[in-house]
Amino acid sequence: QVQLVESGGGLVQAGGSLRLSCAASGRTFSSYAMGWFRQAPGKEREFVAAISWSGGSTYYADSVKGRFTISRDNAKNTMYLRMNSLKPEDTAVYYCAATLGNWDYPESRDEYDDWGQGTQVTVSS
Repeated sequence: QVQLVESGGGLVQAGGSLRLSCAASGRTFSSYAMGWFRQAPGKEREFVAAISWSGGSTYYADSVKGRFTISRDNAKNTMYLRMNSLKPEDTAVYYCAATLGNWDYPESRDEYDDWGQGTQVTVSS
């Protein structure tokens, strides 16, 4: 099991940028495939982006492709989500998630065993 803590959320105007961080505890962070999900009020939690344990493979939801970039620094036990050209529809609580090894379906919530508490991102128009 790995403990996850998100940070970096906040209020930003449309067109602005934010960088979210997900800090993981434990010494085996590099063994975990990671993902970002988000949940807007009244909606289901949805996939945003995912990255393999090595960082060599990344996946994005169509709605964020070209605007968001996922990355990780295994030496710092941290994953990042750089969000550019933010839109009001990006407003949500953003969660990071982890699974030991790799996934078959990185966009599926069921693939992940450990979740953070979330960080709020609000984009004003």
